[in-house]
Amino acid sequence: MVISLGKWTPGSLDKIISDASRLPDSGKKIGYISGLFIGTPYADNTLKGGVDEEEELVVNLNGVDCFTFIDYVEAMRLSSSFEGFLTYLRRIRYRDGFVEFRHRNHFFTDWAVYNSDFVEDITGHIGREKAIEIEKILNLRGDGSFFVPGIDAKKRRLIFIPSQDIDRGITEQLMTGDYIGLYSNTPGLDVSHVGIAIRDGKSLYLRHASSREKYRSVMDEDFTEYVKTRDGLIVLRPR
Repeated sequence: MVISLGKWTPGSLDKIISDASRLPDSGKKIGYISGLFIGTPYADNTLKGGVDEEEELVVNLNGVDCFTFIDYVEAMRLSSSFEGFLTYLRRIRYRDGFVEFRHRNHFFTDWAVYNSDFVEDITGHIGREKAIEIEKILNLRGDGSFFVPGIDAKKRRLIFIPSQDIDRGITEQLMTGDYIGLYSNTPGLDVSHVGIAIRDGKSLYLRHASSREKYRSVMDEDFTEYVKTRDGLIVLRPR
């Protein structure tokens, strides 16, 4: 196990997680926890492991990418202590909690399949007639190569809402704490980016770890403005 807590300590995280566990619903827990990450630097390649390298459970709060950000938030949301956070992180990041590269959830929609005890895909429910169902072969590029070498390609039925069809009727159904995947038309990918919906009064934001050079940190951006430049939307709601 590799642990780097950045500005936090096990004790301060234990208190944060314990405080969050007493909040009345999942959305409020996620909103509270994720808010504490705002300003955390963006960092690529913080996990340790690969086809030819032993996998280790990594907790790196010095820097997060868009996926490790939601990994940490969801694990904290489910926990009531720092030790519980480590246990849930194994279960969320890896199928059956088995810390191994081939068991890692490399794709956003892996959560809907393998973490269905914790989240559910509500895209079809909120999109209704605007939602599109499509079958993709995840991990397989258009040229036949793999996005993640050493991981098998897999067929998956996906439901997404095209960006041009995302109107107020859809955004008003989103709740603080919904996990947002920005659907990708690229062969082999389900999404190009992930984040968390945050509602503040009448305003809706995407809280995410931005890799853009001028930001490179966890931040909030206007949800509608951000999403309209992407291919579509997949929404997972915490149970």
